[in-house]
Amino acid sequence: MSTILIIEQILNGLQSGIMLFLMAAGLTLIFGVMGLINLAHGSLYMVGAFAAAAVAGATGSFLLALVAALAAAALAGAIVEMVVIRRLYKAPHLDQVLATFALILIFSEGTRWIFGSFPLFLDVPSYLSGPIRLPGGIQYPLYRLVLIGVGLSVAIGLWWLTARTRIGIQIRAGENDREMIAALGVDISKLYTIVFALGAALAGLAGALVGAIQSVQVGMGEPVLILAFVVIVIGGIGSIKGAFIGAILVGLTDTLGGIFLPQLFKLFMETGAATQTGSALASMAVYVLMSLVLIWRPTGLFGARA
Repeated sequence: MSTILIIEQILNGLQSGIMLFLMAAGLTLIFGVMGLINLAHGSLYMVGAFAAAAVAGATGSFLLALVAALAAAALAGAIVEMVVIRRLYKAPHLDQVLATFALILIFSEGTRWIFGSFPLFLDVPSYLSGPIRLPGGIQYPLYRLVLIGVGLSVAIGLWWLTARTRIGIQIRAGENDREMIAALGVDISKLYTIVFALGAALAGLAGALVGAIQSVQVGMGEPVLILAFVVIVIGGIGSIKGAFIGAILVGLTDTLGGIFLPQLFKLFMETGAATQTGSALASMAVYVLMSLVLIWRPTGLFGARA
């Protein structure tokens, strides 16, 4: 197998992992600050993708589509937090799971009612289409490199927000002792709404960016949500750094496993059987990775020890 192919697949794994980070970062913020299990986070990913596709189709502007995705997902997140989620903070986790699962059904059927059942398509803008030549003669899609750059920029921005700003200090304090910061005069309800809207906006941005290389359809957020939960379990719940490292590990494991495991089994198995066996094991690889991390460190790579 050529070195160029290996490098291309590593880049694909990085791109997949960084898009997962945008999902997982919002999810881990919400769970870390609010203690809320939000199964509807994937629906906000879908909202961002549909908003982007609709605006791009109406205006022809990809940048306006991204702004629409951020705004629509953040607004949907804020409304959901104020109308539904706010009543669940002190509820048992089972109630949170059931309520947010109901939100998945509401978002899915509402989206189907507005946009129909057929997929929408969000085109890569002309100025980001086509390959770019990398060192070593590698031809790689420019848009995928832009996705990596955007994800890294968001990661740096989140680090700055949580480590260097007043709202970031409040968010970190809210993870540790929400009663204390409430006693110090911080409006907890407002803080929770901001955190939820921020997490929703990150999910919506991921949906819009990925929607340009995949179809935009109802239910597109649920498979990504499962991987996002794997990411935050590996990285440690509540840790942005953990979400980033975990997302990269999951993206690389999922992508490289799907490509190279079938090739490995072809060395000693018949082609059809090797492909089937390798593909089956590749789909399990991220869960095996999660299990190994939890055996070694039950709280995740960067989770706080009890």
